[in-house]
Amino acid sequence: MLQVNHLNKSYRTGNNIYPVLKDVSFHVQRKEFVAVMGPSGSGKTTLLNCISCFIPHDAGEILLHGKDLSGLREEALASIRNKKLGFVFQDFMLLDGLTVFENICLPQIIAKLPVPQMEAKARHLCNSFGIEKIMQKYPAEISGGEKQRTAVARALMNQPYIILADEPTGNLDSKSCRAVIDAFLQAKEEMDATIFMVTHDSYAASFCDRVIVLKDGQVYKELRRTSSRQEFMDELLNVLKLLGGDNEDDLA
Repeated sequence: MLQVNHLNKSYRTGNNIYPVLKDVSFHVQRKEFVAVMGPSGSGKTTLLNCISCFIPHDAGEILLHGKDLSGLREEALASIRNKKLGFVFQDFMLLDGLTVFENICLPQIIAKLPVPQMEAKARHLCNSFGIEKIMQKYPAEISGGEKQRTAVARALMNQPYIILADEPTGNLDSKSCRAVIDAFLQAKEEMDATIFMVTHDSYAASFCDRVIVLKDGQVYKELRRTSSRQEFMDELLNVLKLLGGDNEDDLA
């Protein structure tokens, strides 16, 4: 579904060049729930931004369903972002002037799809994620967990190849965090969703099938969950402890 091959990305400040991603390679299979973790400054956010095509990479390739995203023009990238990628952000990115239902419909409004089809899909997603009772409320009137479940529903509207989630539980309490993770798991099982999540939250990552750990812009280790969720979380915590912790998201 997603292949990243020998990805490199550097930032230039004056005459200085700072490499952030160094020959990063991995793949994500269809219906797989994969997290990326690592200490602050390890390159997690830059990696996600490169995959999203929000920033260009220097070398390597990013293949989505076999199509290389490198070098595509902005119009083509915009179409891919709307139709083939779903996004869930830490800050929700819901439009305050739209209701929950209207926010969920937004990707198909942009795509100019038929209204009856759009509304039926949105109602189905609201029912699936238990937010049907808040469909006519506005973002300011609902909880953080409800906002993020709304964002997950919106991300699924166009049946994207993959959902890219950027610290989706970062602003949530433990109960809301679990509700959002459950929404991802439900999307994976019932809607064949593929999810790629950047997180510093070991609890959230422990529900994933696999975790890619970055260190200094390189893939340090890949961990696959083969035991209980608690044992997997303990394994993640041990690895992160060796790397110096992961108490906050990196800015690079």
